[in-house]
Amino acid sequence: MREFSLYAITGEAFHPERDLLEVMEEAILGGVDIIQLRDKTSSKRDVLQKAKALRELTKKHDVMFIVNDHIDVALAVDADGIHIGQDDLPLADARKIMGQDKIIGISTHQIEEAREAEAGGADYIGVGPIFHTNSKVDVVDPVTTNYIEQVVAEIKIPFVAIGGIKLHNVQQVIDAGATRICMISEIVGANDVKGVCEQFTSILSERVKR
Repeated sequence: MREFSLYAITGEAFHPERDLLEVMEEAILGGVDIIQLRDKTSSKRDVLQKAKALRELTKKHDVMFIVNDHIDVALAVDADGIHIGQDDLPLADARKIMGQDKIIGISTHQIEEAREAEAGGADYIGVGPIFHTNSKVDVVDPVTTNYIEQVVAEIKIPFVAIGGIKLHNVQQVIDAGATRICMISEIVGANDVKGVCEQFTSILSERVKR
């Protein structure tokens, strides 16, 4: 898996007046290096159409493209990989379908899940939600930056911190040891998507320089 630091997830509800591709291209131009299509409400046909368009966009800019949950869609558009949750298809079964050359990320909320994901061959894990978030329904309680510290101390595969991360609190996440961050509303809901991403990219770059 290629290195990455700024991860954006689609959330069309946060930019109802703006086109999906326009918003995601601005994010990429601002420094996002991995895009995830997450759509829990559209028809499979619509999700596929969005995936096709985002696959073309991400190829154009040479950034990674991940599809949330829909393994069939991911395979159909030759996405770089998928992201699954704890209640989705088991990691081992997802790997059989996706193959060894595709990325599989999995959301984790406690160290036991992180250990299991690493042992099971996940390429990366999501660590969160760090703070309270309104971007997802049925979300678990915030795990706080303590969970980041646990993962840093024990887990060797890449992880991305997610959940309620904003410009005003991202430094807490970085101070806990995160070098990769993921956001939905803070990026796609911004008035200046590119500008917000540039700010996050700058903050992450400073973290690497330390």
